[in-house]
Amino acid sequence: MIRCPECQQVYLSSEYACTNCKIRPAIIDGFIAWAPELANGGSGFKAEYFENLVKMESDNFWFRARNAIILWAIKKYFPHFESLLEIGCGTGFVLSGIASSFPGRRLVGSELFVNGLNFAQKRLAGVDCVQLDACRIPYEKEFDVVGAFDVLEHIEDDGNALSNIFRALKPGGGVIISVPQHEWLWSALDDYSCHVRRYGASGLHARVRSIGFNILRSTSFVSLLLPAMLISRRWSQSGAQFDPHDEFHIPLLVNNVLESVLAIERALIRMGLSFPLGGSRLIVARKAG
Repeated sequence: MIRCPECQQVYLSSEYACTNCKIRPAIIDGFIAWAPELANGGSGFKAEYFENLVKMESDNFWFRARNAIILWAIKKYFPHFESLLEIGCGTGFVLSGIASSFPGRRLVGSELFVNGLNFAQKRLAGVDCVQLDACRIPYEKEFDVVGAFDVLEHIEDDGNALSNIFRALKPGGGVIISVPQHEWLWSALDDYSCHVRRYGASGLHARVRSIGFNILRSTSFVSLLLPAMLISRRWSQSGAQFDPHDEFHIPLLVNNVLESVLAIERALIRMGLSFPLGGSRLIVARKAG
């Protein structure tokens, strides 16, 4: 279902225009745009970053490991989902993995910036891509699963975004969230990435539950690499010249070793171990009903 942003009428998502006020979403670069005023620039991220991301995601250990744990979470907790919305799909790297692992499901990728959607569409044959603001999601009881992977930390009013995600889910639907963790890991990379915050587990748990979600699983990840992360962050704060690309331009051998370490960590998570500390946190939760 769609809740009209103008008159609040709820109508079938198969309808192109509101059945009450006849308002239609804008079209920008061929994409349905629910927040057209933000489509080419706004707070929280810089659209020019997408070109660099699309070049490095497929080979970088961190992006590959994050995809792997997301796919595990979907298979573990929502294996029979029929529809999934990703908030902040960026260049479509995560959704491309989901599409390969779950053929035939309805997938929708949403992004604030049309620039990101142009990259995503090239990766996502058969996946709908739409422009929208996470704090004004037009969907209501529409999806079995909603994913927000390293998105909430870019949003000032993350509680509002979570409430919108809750409304977009069908009763009994699930949300999967990943966020950067621990304020004491804050570094120049967070500033460069336009992060508003890094999260603590207890505060994030409380916020997710306050919206009405029941948490099914919560664990840190990138935990076994936490000492290396801490050293890297402290080095960036020591006055050394900051290059945002250093963390991504990693020698192949080192990249492969780091990915292997995170594969071991992921195996431990699959066995039921939840890490208290780590560079990121994964939360899987369900909407009551």
